[in-house]
Amino acid sequence: MKIPFNKPPFVGNELAYIEQAVRNGKICGDGEFNLKCHEWLETRLQSPKALLTTSCTHALEMAALLISIAPGDEVIMPSFTFVSTANAFVLRGAKVVFVDVRPDTMNIDENKIEAAITEKTKAIVPVHYAGVAAEMDTIDALAKKYGLMVIEDAAQALMSKYKGRALGALGDFGCFSFHETKNYSMGEGGALLIKDVSFAESAEVLREKGTNRAKFHRGLVDKYTWVDLGSSYLPSELNAAYLYAQLEAAELILHKRLEAFNFYKEALYDLEVKKLIEVPKIPKDCEHNGHMFYIKVKSLEVRGNLIEFLQKNGILAVFHYVPLHSSPAGRLWGRFSGEDVFTTKESDRLLRLPLFYGISKSDLEWVVQKIREFFA
Repeated sequence: MKIPFNKPPFVGNELAYIEQAVRNGKICGDGEFNLKCHEWLETRLQSPKALLTTSCTHALEMAALLISIAPGDEVIMPSFTFVSTANAFVLRGAKVVFVDVRPDTMNIDENKIEAAITEKTKAIVPVHYAGVAAEMDTIDALAKKYGLMVIEDAAQALMSKYKGRALGALGDFGCFSFHETKNYSMGEGGALLIKDVSFAESAEVLREKGTNRAKFHRGLVDKYTWVDLGSSYLPSELNAAYLYAQLEAAELILHKRLEAFNFYKEALYDLEVKKLIEVPKIPKDCEHNGHMFYIKVKSLEVRGNLIEFLQKNGILAVFHYVPLHSSPAGRLWGRFSGEDVFTTKESDRLLRLPLFYGISKSDLEWVVQKIREFFA
C-alpha cells in the first residue's frame, strides 16, 4: 500500500526516553514517566487528577466501577461508537440505551437524550467523535436535572476543546486512548481524568489491584495491603516514556494534523459544492484536534466502489463503526431509544481518508487527485 490509513506517531525522543526508563531501573508502572504524564495531563487539561491506564477500554471500565454500575442500571450513549464504550458498562450488568446521532458531527443528539432517561438511568456517556465535542452544556444540564453522572469517551479528543475548555475534563470522568491510531500514542494505553478528587484514592486502589500501593509509595503507609476490589490497570514505564515524548511535542503534532485536515477540506471543497461529498462540520464552540478527516458519499454502494478504486491506486481509506444497536451483542444487551433516523444512514456513507503525523503533501495531493478521478 503506497499510502496507509495510519502510521503511529514518532517525534524523535521516544527511544531516548525508553532507554532512560530502563536505566532508571524501574520499568513497571508509576515510575518517573508515568508521573510526568500524569502531571502533564493535569496541568494541560486543568484536571484535578489524571491516571494513565493500559487502554481507554480500561479507563471506561474504571469509571463504571467507580460509580458503582450494577445490574439493573441503564447507561445512555450513541450507537455510533467503538464496542468498548458499551462493554465497560455491560460488564457490570447495565443495560445500554442507544440514542441517535446528529448528522453534522456524528455525536449523540443532545436533544434526544432526555426522552431516553428512566428511573434506572445512572450515567450519560457522550463520545467526542473525530475529536469534535458533543454538546456538553446541554448534557451537563440534563445530568444535573436528573442526578446522573457524565463519563466522556474522549478517546479521540486529546487537545480538543469545547468553549475553550479541554475535552475529557468537563464530565465527572474523562477517558482517553493512546492506541497507535490516535494523535498521541503509547502503542496501547489510555488515561482516566477525575473531576471530583473524592474518587481519587478509590481510583488508585482500583488501578493497583485493589491495594493501597500508591499510598505506600508516597510514604503514607509503612506497607501496602489488599483493601478493596481492583485489577491491574497501570501501564509500564516503557509505554509511558514513549507517550511522554509525544506529549512534550503536543503542539507540533496538533499543528501538523490540522494542516493535513485543512488541506483536505480546501482541496475537496468544490466536490462538496457539487454535492458529490460532504466534509466534516466543526460547530463554532468547538476546537478540534485534526484526529480524522472523513467524507460522506451518497450511498453505501458509492462508498464501496470508492474504497475499491482508492485501493487499486495504493490508498487505504476505511469506513468506521458498524452501529452497535445492529450487532448481536447490541441487541442482547442494549436497546435503541426512539427512532434511528441518522445513525445507520450516516454511518453507511462515511469514509475516512489517510491522516497521520508526518503524512506528506504529495501523499495528500495523490489522495485528492484520485478522489477527483473517481467522481469525474
